[in-house]
Amino acid sequence: MIPNYLEKVYAGFLGMNIGIRLGAPVEPTIWTYDRIYQTYGEITDYVKEFKNFAADDDANGPVFFLRALLDDAVDRPLTPQDVARAWLNYAREGLGMFWWGGYGVSTEHTAYLNLKHGIPAPQSGSIQQNGQIMAEQIGGQIFIDTWGLVSPGNPRQAADLGQTAASVSHDGNGVWGARFMCAAIAKAFETGDIDEILDAGLAEIPAVCTYRAVAEAVRAFHREHPSDWRACHDMLVRDWGYDKYQGVCHIIPNAGVCIMALLYGQGRFDRTVEIATMAGWDTDCNAGNVGTILGVACGVEGLPRRYRGPINDGIVCSGVSGYLNILDIPSFCREVAMLGYRLAGEEAPQALRNAYRPGEVYFDFELPGSTHNIRLSDHFLCRAVHSTRHAYAGTGSLEILLDRMVRGDQCKVFYKPFYTRDDFSDARYSPVFSPTVYSGQTVSMKLYLDQWNGNETPGVAPYVRTCSDRKDHLQGYVKLVQGQWIDVTFTIPDTHGDVVDEVGIVVEGYAPASAKTLGMIYLDEFTIRGKSACTIAIAKQKKDFASVTPFSVDHGAWDLYGGTLNLMRCEPAFAYTGNYYARDYRCSAPVTPHNGESHLLVARAQGAQRCYAAGLGQTGEAVILKNDFGFTPLARCSFDWQPEQTYQVELRCQGDKITLTIDGQPLLTTRDSAFRHGMFGCGSCSMGRTSFGDFRFQEL
Repeated sequence: MIPNYLEKVYAGFLGMNIGIRLGAPVEPTIWTYDRIYQTYGEITDYVKEFKNFAADDDANGPVFFLRALLDDAVDRPLTPQDVARAWLNYAREGLGMFWWGGYGVSTEHTAYLNLKHGIPAPQSGSIQQNGQIMAEQIGGQIFIDTWGLVSPGNPRQAADLGQTAASVSHDGNGVWGARFMCAAIAKAFETGDIDEILDAGLAEIPAVCTYRAVAEAVRAFHREHPSDWRACHDMLVRDWGYDKYQGVCHIIPNAGVCIMALLYGQGRFDRTVEIATMAGWDTDCNAGNVGTILGVACGVEGLPRRYRGPINDGIVCSGVSGYLNILDIPSFCREVAMLGYRLAGEEAPQALRNAYRPGEVYFDFELPGSTHNIRLSDHFLCRAVHSTRHAYAGTGSLEILLDRMVRGDQCKVFYKPFYTRDDFSDARYSPVFSPTVYSGQTVSMKLYLDQWNGNETPGVAPYVRTCSDRKDHLQGYVKLVQGQWIDVTFTIPDTHGDVVDEVGIVVEGYAPASAKTLGMIYLDEFTIRGKSACTIAIAKQKKDFASVTPFSVDHGAWDLYGGTLNLMRCEPAFAYTGNYYARDYRCSAPVTPHNGESHLLVARAQGAQRCYAAGLGQTGEAVILKNDFGFTPLARCSFDWQPEQTYQVELRCQGDKITLTIDGQPLLTTRDSAFRHGMFGCGSCSMGRTSFGDFRFQEL
């Protein structure tokens, strides 16, 4: 395996997200090359600050389509249909994931509807099915970065995987772009030489194709004019511009921009993503692709702090799983690296296997510069950076500077496990969220005090904050010890149906003004794990991001009134929440059928196309169903349910045993081993209207 493989994956994924965040504020069609230059001149930093940046299709695709290797192609080669199933399973139709611009307008929307109506991949994205213009838009190369990241030093494998994935929605030059970008990313693990990287990418596409032609045209221009990227841009506009390629966002002009940015960036990460952004056209896509290549090639040390700092190791995605949408970059990169070792036929190092913990919050600060999206409430009193000065285990920790704190000064140091619309500057791609932590789980962290000034030790109190009332729930004072690591552990309390949106510590100054506290606290081994038991009080929720907190809704009209969650639908419609990796549990809620049939609770949902559902079925029937890209009954019995009557429905999954209980009476038990973990929720398979009361969830 490539030396420092995990670190390079980390740098590549950070680089991709830096490029996306840099380019996103100046996307077309409002922003043009001229307007960008007239407004910002030479871009050398982010042009817009975000409270939190909601990732777009350029990040969603690489995160969720890669899951085909976890869901279907586990022990066999990847097929286009495996990736197609990831499309159908992880998208909320019409919201998030990618641009839903209409059938025959958006390539991705077109491919999705083709798949939904039974056209398999790769026909779903073929020129034969959709025409050449549609098939050769830019999406073929913007969803593929992670296929390169799981193929270090293996451009052929990367290109083959990229083609397999891209063929779900693209064809022709759209697929050649995927092959090129994936191969270039794979080669960047071995060299930072841009010509070698370009040669590796071009070696994986046909000798005669438009993609190669634009790449060679840019290389030839660069040889003649090696220092003037704007002159090269003029050539691209003249010879390869949007006026020559139809569609909303064709791949060829943007391929030219990517090659130009790579060449004129001269191997510098910052200059490369800046040129890709200043060039206009599809700015976030282009800067994201070249950001991945240069991130891998330059490593974490090549990512400037001004770009890396605002990322803070966290992104939010826009898939159907609110839990997976809250993404800690180091944890995700471990998952990518585990897949890379698997595809290479090698055993992952023990340290990586120990740190890869799906379903848990585990921050070890081992990757260079990593912060795991830990935040501060007061940047005047405190500063937080990665450190190698002190570590409880391994080599890294988070260093928190306490800068002249006096009695009454407070600063919260916290992890954010949940978001609402208020946390964002805009509503890009409508992300939805389910908390990553719950009542009953155990929070643990290691703290080390290195105090330089002041005769009073600062106070530390663990806390959680609840979302709807914005209340901090303190867990008691903890005394730090100078020069020693101490363990701080507490249980997340019962939040009485509210959602936890902050977990951490409150640092408080106790020193008088004459003896200000100055020093460091080091944080390491921050974990949240264990079995949860919680309630979702519907009265404490709100409509948010075309959904209802803390659910991710897919189809149907959902609303809140009378202390209930209400669903009206004319087609199958479901809502999901909870830990995507929760295994054995029971969930329950009052269910009131108003009209129609099929009033259900959901368990072990692994997306929109994989779950168990149970409850009131057809008139006079109770049912347990399995959804595996289509619903089939596992068990049914007579049950004379009546409209407008409320029933307490419980769905329990333990091992392969699934039990439906209504009003305290076990009605149905069946066994199925297809789904061993997943989210919980509610919904319906047919037209009608249903109300759901407060949900109760308990891990077994």
